[in-house]
Amino acid sequence: MSSPGDFYRSLPPVTKAYGTLCFLTTVAYQLHLLNPEWIYLDFALVTKKFQIWRLFTNFFFLGGFSMAFGIRILMIARYGVQLEQGPFAKRTADFLWMMIVSMITCLVISLTVPFFNSIFMGGSLVFMLLYVWSREFPSSKVSLMGLVSLQGFWLPWALLLVNTMFGAPLMSDLLGIIVGHAYYFLAVLHPRATGQDYLKTPAWVYPLNYFMLPRNIVF
Repeated sequence: MSSPGDFYRSLPPVTKAYGTLCFLTTVAYQLHLLNPEWIYLDFALVTKKFQIWRLFTNFFFLGGFSMAFGIRILMIARYGVQLEQGPFAKRTADFLWMMIVSMITCLVISLTVPFFNSIFMGGSLVFMLLYVWSREFPSSKVSLMGLVSLQGFWLPWALLLVNTMFGAPLMSDLLGIIVGHAYYFLAVLHPRATGQDYLKTPAWVYPLNYFMLPRNIVF
C-alpha cells in the first residue's frame, strides 16, 4: 500500500499545484496568518491601486475548514486528477491553458453579469473541472453521497441541486458549469465539428511546463 507521500508525489502537476495552493491558503487562514481581505477579488482595487494579484488569488480560497471545503478538495483530487491523467495525459500545457482560460472567463462574467459577481471564485473553478470531467467521462458510474448511483454526465447537476438544498450559493456552482460548458464547446465540440480550434494552446504556455514538473515544485 502506498503512503500518503507516495500518493501526493504521483499526482499530476497542475492539479497538484492548484489543490496544494487551495489547501495551504485555507491552512494559513485558519492559523490567522492570512486575512481574506488581502486576496479577495475587487476590480476597483485592481484598477485603481494596481493590486493585480487579486485576479488570481481569489481562485485559491475555498473557505475555512468545513465539509464544503473537504468536498471541494476531494473534487480536485478525483475529477481534476482523472482529467489530467486521462484526456489530458502528456498534455500538461493544454490542461494549464484550460485553467487559465476558465479563470479569465470567470472574471469576465463576474465583471459583466451582476448576479454572478463574487469575491472568491475557487468553487466555480472546481465546478468547471467537474463539468469538463462529466463530458469526458459521461458513462462513468458515480455514487452520490452513497445513496444514489448515476452517470457521470449528470453529476454536476445533481451536486448543484444537493449543494443548493444544503444552503450553498447557487450562482458560484452554476458559474462553474457555464464556464466548463463554454470551454468544452470551444475546445472540443466545435473543433471536432468544424476543424477550427479557437482555444488552441498558445506557444507561450508550453515553457510553463518546465515550472510544473514535479521535481521543480517545492511545498
